[in-house]
Formats: sequence, C-alpha cells, structure tokens
Amino acid sequence: MKVLRALAGIVVFLALIAIWQGVCDAGWISRVYLPSPARTVASLWRGLSEGTMLDELRDTVERMIYGWLLASVLGVALGALIGGSRAARRYLGPTLEFLRPIPASAVIPVAIAFLGLSNAMVLVVIAFGTIWPMLLATVHGFADIEPRLLDVARALRMSRLGMAWKIALPNALPDILAAMRLGLTIALILSVVGEMLASQRGLGLDILLASRAFRAADLFAGVVLLGLVGYLSNMALQFAERRVLRWRSG
Repeated sequence: MKVLRALAGIVVFLALIAIWQGVCDAGWISRVYLPSPARTVASLWRGLSEGTMLDELRDTVERMIYGWLLASVLGVALGALIGGSRAARRYLGPTLEFLRPIPASAVIPVAIAFLGLSNAMVLVVIAFGTIWPMLLATVHGFADIEPRLLDVARALRMSRLGMAWKIALPNALPDILAAMRLGLTIALILSVVGEMLASQRGLGLDILLASRAFRAADLFAGVVLLGLVGYLSNMALQFAERRVLRWRSG
C-alpha cells in the first residue's frame, strides 16, 4: 500500500512537470516570466556547481535552524511553566491570545526599529513567528493530563519536577513534535522574507534580485531549491518523530 501511495505521488509530480512544460511549449506565458523545467534545472545545476547558490543555501538554512531552535527552546520552556500552573494559565492566557494572532510581518518594522536591518533582526522575527505552535502545544499537553495519572503521581508522592518530567512531558511530546515540524516550515518562510526585507545574504535575497533582473530561470531555481529544503527538513523531522515516539506503539 505504501508503495502505491509513493507511486501515486510520483505520477502526480511528473504530471505537474508535464503541464508546466506544455504551457511553455504552447507559449501561453512569456519565457521572460516562465522558464521551462529544463532551463530551471540547468540554472539550479549551474548555481550549485559554481558554489554561489550553495553559499546562499547555507545562509538561509542556518537562519532557519537557529531561529527554529531558539523558538523551540523558549516555546517548550515557557509552555511547560504556563501549562503546569493553573494560575499562570489564568493570568497569562489573555496575553498569549492577544499576541498569538499578530502576524510576524507586522513585527518586522518594530524589530527593524530596535535592531536595524541586521541578521539579529531576522532571527528575532523568525523566533517570534515560529514560537507559537510549540508554546501552545506544550501548554495544552501539560494542562490536559489524564486525572488518574495525577492521582497516581500524588500517591507516589512525586515532586512537581518529577511529574513534569515523567508524566506531563510524555503526554505533551506528540503535540510538541508535530508543532516543531510546523514551526520549521514557518521558520523557512520567515527566513526568506527576512532576507528579502533586510537585504541579508541568502536564497531570499537571490530570488528577489533575480526577479528584479527578469532572470526567471534563476528565480525558479531558487524557489525549487527552497521547496527541496522544506521537503527534506520535514522528512528528517518525521523520521526523528517516529524514533522518539516508538514507545507509543510498544
């Protein structure tokens, strides 16, 4: 069954490539704006073989990972503190609900005012936009514990730290790991946006410059490379998630 699903996914992908090629061959969209798949792949190969695109890829991935790690650590730590305390949820809940809907793009002007057009500004924006899935998943996991487990913990006279480590964290872990996968995708998006706005070296800036110079093949090559980064990073986290949660299937 898994093989059939994989084959179906490959067929759909090849069909989309064929449609793309057909549109280019028919001339429905000017090649100035839509390069053929062959031109896109050639541009991608040239950029990777010459090393320029590899440097930009490294810068973008580094920002994505650093911002994501910062958001993950802060999100899980704050979520554990808030989720483990009914009083904290009562007092901080309205503030979290006020901050959560604010788009990261709205925070960029504020971050620029304090940090300028710098790499630190981009990392702060990535962390702000990425922290919410991990934070809310941790709060929910720590707050929504089976009452019988709490009764057992009290009967065993567990400390608050022991309850958090042995009961609350395993209960929240599936939600946290799923949120971390979502957060990594958000981190990649904000890395690209931040590079474009702050003129920081990376794939985002390269795509912006290619669009301004009407270098469609280079633009699409950058977009394809970003798609590959997102796909591979998601696959890596899915693999790690299955390894970490093996105890659930046991």
